[in-house]
Amino acid sequence: MPLPGREQCLVDKALLMKCATHPEVETNLTCGRCDTPICPRCLVQTPVGARCRKCAGLRRLPTYEIAPQQYLKAVGVGLGLAIAIGFAWGWLWDIIPFFFISLFLAAGVGYAIGELISLSVNRRRGRWLQVIGGLSVALAYLVSILIFSPDLREHLYGLLMLAVGIFVAVGRLR
Repeated sequence: MPLPGREQCLVDKALLMKCATHPEVETNLTCGRCDTPICPRCLVQTPVGARCRKCAGLRRLPTYEIAPQQYLKAVGVGLGLAIAIGFAWGWLWDIIPFFFISLFLAAGVGYAIGELISLSVNRRRGRWLQVIGGLSVALAYLVSILIFSPDLREHLYGLLMLAVGIFVAVGRLR
């Protein structure tokens, strides 16, 4: 049995709605606040119902919001630490000839660099801080090689030490 005119018009309108963000998707969902048509991909479930992304007020956690000045500070701290720790790493590397102890030393270098970069930017986290931390460990490794120049055999497991140090530094900033 066909619906009367007004009800049929409302049904047709509901069937013809397109998502505001994805115009190729038909939907019957609307934002509970602004009545914008939204598809299930755009839907954000809030305690008061389904909302569009704009009305839901999504924002990043403050831990991951990093200002450009903080990046510059992290680069400066990373560079200073890389030079200072690179000297100490090279000196200790000459003193400690054991492979497994050197791996712990590399993990300690990664931890120190990651932790101090994190402290310098008020415990912020982020992908670019991870990059800065990893590059700082790599620079510290290069400083230790260039200054103290261990023989070629040590470079093979020195690269493993570098990988461990980078892994720990990046993990501290994740």
